[in-house]
Amino acid sequence: MKLLLSLILSTLYLFTNAQVGEPPVKAPFEKLDIYCVNDWWNHAKQIKNDPNKIIDVDVPRDEVICFGIYTTQNNVMKMTAQLFPLYPDETREVRLELKTNGEWQEVAKEIMNDIGWSALFRIENWDDTKDVPYRLRHGENAEFQGLIRKNPVGKEEIVVASLNCNSNKDRGLREQYTRNVNHFNPDMVFFAGDQSYDHIEHTAAWLLFGLQFRDLFRERPAITIPDDHDIGQGNLWGEGGKIASSPAGDDGGYFYHHEYVKMVERCQTAHLPDPYDPTPLEQGIGVYYTNLTIGGVDFAIIEDRKFKSGPAGKIPQQGPRPDHIRNLEYDPNSIDLEGLKLLGDRQLTFLKAWGKQYDGVSMKAVLSQTGFSGAAHRHGQFENYLHADLDCNGWPQTGRKKALRMIKDAGAVHLAGDQHLATLVQHGIDEFRDGPFAFVAPAIVNNYYRRWWHPLDEQPGKNKDPKNPLPFTGDYVDGLGNKITMHAYANIESQDKLRDGFGLVRFNKKEKSVTFESWDRFTDVTKSGAKQMPGWPRTIRQTGSGDNVTWKLDPIQ
Repeated sequence: MKLLLSLILSTLYLFTNAQVGEPPVKAPFEKLDIYCVNDWWNHAKQIKNDPNKIIDVDVPRDEVICFGIYTTQNNVMKMTAQLFPLYPDETREVRLELKTNGEWQEVAKEIMNDIGWSALFRIENWDDTKDVPYRLRHGENAEFQGLIRKNPVGKEEIVVASLNCNSNKDRGLREQYTRNVNHFNPDMVFFAGDQSYDHIEHTAAWLLFGLQFRDLFRERPAITIPDDHDIGQGNLWGEGGKIASSPAGDDGGYFYHHEYVKMVERCQTAHLPDPYDPTPLEQGIGVYYTNLTIGGVDFAIIEDRKFKSGPAGKIPQQGPRPDHIRNLEYDPNSIDLEGLKLLGDRQLTFLKAWGKQYDGVSMKAVLSQTGFSGAAHRHGQFENYLHADLDCNGWPQTGRKKALRMIKDAGAVHLAGDQHLATLVQHGIDEFRDGPFAFVAPAIVNNYYRRWWHPLDEQPGKNKDPKNPLPFTGDYVDGLGNKITMHAYANIESQDKLRDGFGLVRFNKKEKSVTFESWDRFTDVTKSGAKQMPGWPRTIRQTGSGDNVTWKLDPIQ
């Protein structure tokens, strides 16, 4: 019976391929991205009625363009067109049209990459002083329309929506985010990583992400940067692009095929401004660290995983995993060893140069995947107290201090994600409160891996503001020996209050202030009286200029 079934399936496979044709491009990797490579249509038929499938990639052909995503910088507009998989006999050409004087005009054509199904448009001599409607077209009937916004240099306040960690345990559309974020009409949207949690099926998950969030970036610039889950690992210490020995990746490097990693980065970051130094790493893996200026606010976009050293085999292990420290009595200096890297020399060079560039710039911010401290005590389950987690950028400590000094010298704030826990901290470099402020936005969906800021002794930190309603605020030393001042956090309260949501950051150029907001996913912000998560908003104000900028937190009234 099994033999007969096998023969029938083989016959159907050959018959279908004879009808459709052979894939013109064969994937350079195996058992990865099978939703969207090679004879993807056969796989789509096999799982069509599977309730657990990521997405149906075999869409009507007039819907084959999933989305466009873009940035403009230095008179260059870059836009990625993301398509669903194409059949062998379909054209790989995608067209970009702009509306000028009420008429659509074709300005460019590009050829789709069959690995990842994206194409990059690059338009030089871009005039960023006016709004320009665009549409992407494929074949006769498929199109995606949006708006390339003018650079909002005349606005006093530049608003950024900050999101991260899009759990695959909820594959529904994100209507609450579309309603809430668009209500605030931000000037830019920042996705800090983990847009996908389907480790070996990035393209399918990226397409689902597009359906979920494309109405947030259809008409405004967006930054998307991949994190560990996007490239298929639970944690990532990239160590310059080397090959990791296991999916855990704790010895450093990338476990999955380098062409898969390059595909992920191409789909998520090709539309970003040109990298500061495009020299590739080991295995030909690229880089994308760069900067984007919107309305006089200059954002450095860095890769805080790519150059970071892996802990396994390099430091004394302090727990069942090389990256988890459970020994409360260990010496933090014992793991801060010479030669360990965090951002790496190349990115430090970039940050140093970027921090000195203030022509046409009013304010600065650094964007990356995760925070530069151990600002979570409990992981997974509330009872699981973890003294220190080497996945965070609080380690290696010397690398952390180098990065924070660069951010401080630039007069910048730091925005990140990854932690599944909204926090606002001021870092201490040598002393408490002498470093930059950092805001980690809440997770989009917080049902994957939960975290809490809840110290073991359940005591407030030193110098706690008596007016702060949150009990665990003030000066703390994290499990890595780093000084931090906790100003706000949003712990899970119940199954109905997971504190997932999004951050909103308001850069007021006139007042030289930054306001951090943290909004719950299920709060309807369009209604009068809508409230933020407890502890927010908080505002900091700048004094000084250039390389002599300091920030002070507004007191709670």
